[in-house]
Amino acid sequence: MINLAYKDIKHSLSKFIITAISVGVLLGIVIIMIGVYRGMVFDAKVLVDDIKADIWVVQQDTLGPFAQTSKIHEDLKNQISYQNGIKYASAITFQTFQLENRYGDFKVMLVGFDPFDKIEVIDKAKLIEGRTIQNQHYEIVVSKKTNYKLGQKVKLGRDYYTVVGITRDTVSNGGDYLIFSSLKDAQILQFTYTNERIRSDESRGIKGGNPHLVNAIIAKVKDGYNPKQVAIDIEKTTHKKVFTKDDQKTLLLQKVIKKSSKQIGLFTVILIIVSIIIIALIIYTMTLEKIKEISIMKLIGIPNFTISKMIIQETIVLGILAFISGNVFASMIGGVFPKRIVLLNSDAISLFLVILVFSVFASLFGIYKVIKTDPSEAIAG
Repeated sequence: MINLAYKDIKHSLSKFIITAISVGVLLGIVIIMIGVYRGMVFDAKVLVDDIKADIWVVQQDTLGPFAQTSKIHEDLKNQISYQNGIKYASAITFQTFQLENRYGDFKVMLVGFDPFDKIEVIDKAKLIEGRTIQNQHYEIVVSKKTNYKLGQKVKLGRDYYTVVGITRDTVSNGGDYLIFSSLKDAQILQFTYTNERIRSDESRGIKGGNPHLVNAIIAKVKDGYNPKQVAIDIEKTTHKKVFTKDDQKTLLLQKVIKKSSKQIGLFTVILIIVSIIIIALIIYTMTLEKIKEISIMKLIGIPNFTISKMIIQETIVLGILAFISGNVFASMIGGVFPKRIVLLNSDAISLFLVILVFSVFASLFGIYKVIKTDPSEAIAG
């Protein structure tokens, strides 16, 4: 049996392929948008996962260092260390900087931690060059995407810091590159005033130096203890807000990036609808272009079902070619974006099924035109 769809596609192959690629570019943008959302979710959790802590203690009545400003005293870690179920505790700080080098300006988050404490803050699996911090002053570990090199001097505040290590895929919950320093250096950068401010305060009778504040206390829980129960016990004794690791992830997803993810999700849905409408218009236009040929086929006795099957088959082939070209396009430009793009096969397959089902449904407009076509149009001139 002659396959009408094959014959029709072969007759105008170049036009059909160009049309499919054009639709594919639009689908590629949809895939990229889904990848942006996945990347946002991934980035929101990566820092919490990298820091090997079960418990996060922050300022009372706040949502922690990622959602709100949190300041607590460093020596609180000593009290928490003796809490029932705690293996060991450490202090940590977070601070954002706007830096600039010959590759351009960029935003970073500085993570300050005690390099001699037992909680791992830098994921050693992500350390691709150099070493971790081994001194209390003037050493930093940077993300590879900052384009700093080993041994390079980087000015932060009033001092210069030496790059001793380089990591990959280390970002903050907002997708900013990470820089790690010792806790003592981070406290100076975040909490110590400039000489001018100190002199101004002293003239007003205000005295103060480094207040030894941090943004959070992190802790590891002993084996056999429930982190949730340990967090409740710490809240009762310290009167601070305490989150488990899972609580932090939930907070980041439901509070910090909630609005952005909704906006990207809505934009993605709009693009999918637009893609379906465009495919429907293309199929309908292709049907109109063949209306004379369709009239001839009906005139010689070819049933509506056979002609309708041709349109559905062309729609499926168009969807498949568009999906393939869309994935190729997304893979080509995905690495150009400044923030992480996560392209999952499951998302691509789900999008393919949605586009295919709705495209077949959209082809009903063309089928309706076939059914309504009068065979006499073939001889109408």
